[in-house]
Amino acid sequence: MSDTPVFASAAVAAPHRLAAQSGQHVLAQGGNAIEAMTAMAATIAVVYPHMNGIGGDGFWLVRERGGRVRGIEACGPAGRNATIQRYRAQGYEVLPSRGPDAALTVAGAIGGWRLALDLAKALGGRLPLDTLLADAIRHARDGVAVSPSEARYVPKELDTLHDQPHFAETFLDGGKPFAAGAIRKLPALAATLEQLAYAGLDDFYKGDLGREIAADLDRLGTPVTRADLEAYAPRERAPLSIRRRDATLYNFPPPTQGIAALLILGIFDRLRIARPETTAHYHGLIEATKRAFAIRDRIVTDYDRLAVDPASFLTPERLDREAAQIDMRRAASLPLRNPGEGDTVWMGAIDRDGLAVSYIQSIYWEYGSGIVLPKTGIHWQNRGTSFSLDAGAVNPLEPGRRPFHTLIPALACFDDGRVMSYGSMGGDGQPQFQSQIFARYADYGMSPAAAVDAPRLLYGRTWGAESLTVKVEDRFDPACIAELRKLGHEIEELGGAYIDSLGHAGMLVRHPSNGSVAAVHDPRSDGGSEGL
Repeated sequence: MSDTPVFASAAVAAPHRLAAQSGQHVLAQGGNAIEAMTAMAATIAVVYPHMNGIGGDGFWLVRERGGRVRGIEACGPAGRNATIQRYRAQGYEVLPSRGPDAALTVAGAIGGWRLALDLAKALGGRLPLDTLLADAIRHARDGVAVSPSEARYVPKELDTLHDQPHFAETFLDGGKPFAAGAIRKLPALAATLEQLAYAGLDDFYKGDLGREIAADLDRLGTPVTRADLEAYAPRERAPLSIRRRDATLYNFPPPTQGIAALLILGIFDRLRIARPETTAHYHGLIEATKRAFAIRDRIVTDYDRLAVDPASFLTPERLDREAAQIDMRRAASLPLRNPGEGDTVWMGAIDRDGLAVSYIQSIYWEYGSGIVLPKTGIHWQNRGTSFSLDAGAVNPLEPGRRPFHTLIPALACFDDGRVMSYGSMGGDGQPQFQSQIFARYADYGMSPAAAVDAPRLLYGRTWGAESLTVKVEDRFDPACIAELRKLGHEIEELGGAYIDSLGHAGMLVRHPSNGSVAAVHDPRSDGGSEGL
């Protein structure tokens, strides 16, 4: 059932084939991997709106040809009217997940595109913005078939989602969700993308488009103002990294949970589990995840408000100590305190020159806050619901503060010259799915396609899943499941071979000997890989 892998001199991977094709079109015109990714990001925002949109956030990892790895943080902060007092006065005990009050942070994705394209130009990129956005504009204007993923997905809080301002006329067909294959047009979004192509990406925040966005946000009563949009700027961030066997692994620093992905792989490596797809393999991953999440939940917050250096938890000595506390004979009791869920897209690109991109873009929950801005057709994220209304929490609501993010792009550079771009959607599952596919490839010798296809497990909560169990697809060996239960794990069998809630993952690997790129995307998604 795996997506047919691509072997090419340049390749892309995405959870929707039209997005992958947009990236391929850019590569064919001489564009580099960053330019290809920008085109993919625009198209995926149109064709996969339940998972992402330009009213959301994004995070980039970019490995330059010479080996430098850069990170771009494109997540918006809470608006200046998003105060604990405001929400308490309205009677909220927790932040709402839908509606105008849930749309409380600035959308940073477009700012990230702009900063990434600045880097693309510095690295030789020459394609104009209208070329990069052309596919997305055409798909929004002419319409595309609704994907099977979107059609089969049942959003949380369905009634409150469908009742949000302008949602029904945008994403429903006669009051009901579109059927798979039905053609949906997004004319207002097409006009917005055309304006960006004409006026430039900064117009989203500071120009005519920003004025219209702010006016709609104000009319709907959200806490985000025109001044918040004008003040927003993406940031370049140095990634976190660890050395592991024969590779250096990179992931994103706070406010994302990238540290958790590196902790899981660093801890699991030290368990030295020789055979894959065994009880020890699965138990080791689950227990490493518990330890990683305990650290994540204590320390991850806005980058500018960190109380400790995240890198201090990634030293060999600290990883040794964490691994030593795992009992391979029984499951530890270590409840998650800050479970994250969310709908997201991960995409990757590697060009002929070896420039590699790992990118993730999201609106948090399915369709975000549910509100659609009528003048621009943008549906706005609800990422700010990860804030707390408790002023003493790790991530309290505060104007200008960045929310906790589950979004984490990943890269790995092997000592033999191989470069890997990889990642997955899936809230709390993202670091777990990254660890599973990476270890299967790097530690156990599976091909990228086999590593992405293989059955997955999930400890805790994620997209569409409320229970704190170990969730498994039904391709696991029943004897291993029985042994995991004996070790004390509460196993929840999901009853399917390829389950959406266990991630839409992808992987690209460039080989230095001949410059070929192997690329694959998840059979659990509607995606694929394309190459030249």
